[in-house]
Amino acid sequence: MSSPKKASIEVGARIRVEIEKVAHGGHFIARHEGAVIFVRHAIPGESVEIEVTSVGASFNRADVVEVITPSADRVSAPCRYAHRLGCGGCDFQHITPARQRELKSEVISEQFSRIAKMEIDVEVEEVSAPLGWRTRCSAHSTKSGTLGFYQARSHKVTPVDDCRILVPEMKFAELAQRGVKGDQRLEISISNTGERTIATANSRDESPMRLSDGPEIAHYQVGEKVFNVSQKSFWQSHKDAPRVLSDVVVELGKFQTGDHVLDLYGGVGLFAAAILPIIGEAGAVDIVEGSKAATADASSNFADNSNVTVITADVAKTITRFTQADVIVLDPPREGAGKEVLQNCARIAPRAIIYVACDPAALARDTGYLREFGYTLEKIRAFDLFPMTHHIECVARFVADKVS
Repeated sequence: MSSPKKASIEVGARIRVEIEKVAHGGHFIARHEGAVIFVRHAIPGESVEIEVTSVGASFNRADVVEVITPSADRVSAPCRYAHRLGCGGCDFQHITPARQRELKSEVISEQFSRIAKMEIDVEVEEVSAPLGWRTRCSAHSTKSGTLGFYQARSHKVTPVDDCRILVPEMKFAELAQRGVKGDQRLEISISNTGERTIATANSRDESPMRLSDGPEIAHYQVGEKVFNVSQKSFWQSHKDAPRVLSDVVVELGKFQTGDHVLDLYGGVGLFAAAILPIIGEAGAVDIVEGSKAATADASSNFADNSNVTVITADVAKTITRFTQADVIVLDPPREGAGKEVLQNCARIAPRAIIYVACDPAALARDTGYLREFGYTLEKIRAFDLFPMTHHIECVARFVADKVS
């Protein structure tokens, strides 16, 4: 029996649809005569009119142009640029914060069910108010030098005179009013000690970022520890993320005095600093990080700690050299750690593996790999470290399977 023929959909077509559920990536699923459509700016249960923005063999994309039957969770976006033709940075400003977190929980569950073949239910925990939390951003300027952000799935710049999710201390509105050189990429950050840095590059080529304002090295304080963080080094975007993630890594790590800890993709040493007081001088931390800027920062951050070793290397290549660790902590980039790295983690046979993830799909895939290599997901927590967007941060604890 042949399957029903899908409707032929063209870009620009306007269609009335019912929104079914949330999908990973900030979209919502609708169907029209057998065709799957990923819709932006919708909410499950709504009846809406959409305009098709792109078509494909397996799915299509569209934007809501009119809400016919609104969800009780729909609100007016606090930012006037958060609409289909505006800034592409925030996916969920039209949804109540509580419902945003529920939708993110559904995304985690769906990714684990589909990819890891596991049924899990995890609450996405509120961390802060949904506005004024972001300390780092990437902006662009128009040809005339007006500051703004890219539209969704586009390199078209939407001029923006302020951004509601940025911390006020960044003073983005002042930068926007002042204007910048045309056709520029900008990376702007503000430390919690008040140091703002701005790096710029030509947006029309792949030229490297160059510091144009602020110190080469900014200082971020977490608890009693002050970190040196250079402009090129990674640091968490949410103002409270360093504290929150350090606390949960310590909670799930269950570190002991004298432990040897591998801190993979360890950056400037955020987690190492939280672990050191617990494992004491009898313990040791090996930080492995590919970024030379980050390991230079880490080396200065732990210059007085003889039990911290900082290694500048690709994690996948270097992990093969390790034969022992009591606990492994890893915080890989968005694409996740992958099969090879996790197979070596299991070979080392740590007591526990603590995995910090910013993409639930990658975490679900890697959970499947760890299960294959003899490690079971024991606990997972999730945090709303990116309010108003679809992004989620998870921290998971894996332990070796018990041998009967």
